[in-house]
Amino acid sequence: MLNYFWFFLAALFEIAGCYAFWMWLRQGKSAWWIAPALLSLTLFALLLTRIEATYAGRAYAAYGGIYIIASIGWLAVVERARPLASDWVGVALCVVGASVILFGPRISAA
Repeated sequence: MLNYFWFFLAALFEIAGCYAFWMWLRQGKSAWWIAPALLSLTLFALLLTRIEATYAGRAYAAYGGIYIIASIGWLAVVERARPLASDWVGVALCVVGASVILFGPRISAA
């Protein structure tokens, strides 16, 4: 379960970093948005290394599902746009898929 904490924290920093670049490049905000973007993306990368997984590729694949739910949460909270029912169905499918990838090696070893 600790992996999910690291996944969600990493997702928040990745989304925040990318959002800062979005604000600069797409919304015409100051280039000063680059500094928090780079810091946030650096923290994202460091946090993702905290995941307990034998292989980085498996950790990144499982993280992808968690990133999606965090992105929909960001859409709702930060951008104040109401997620669609199809967004939540997609989130559910991705979280199930991420869990299969993350716990698959433990199940296979049993």
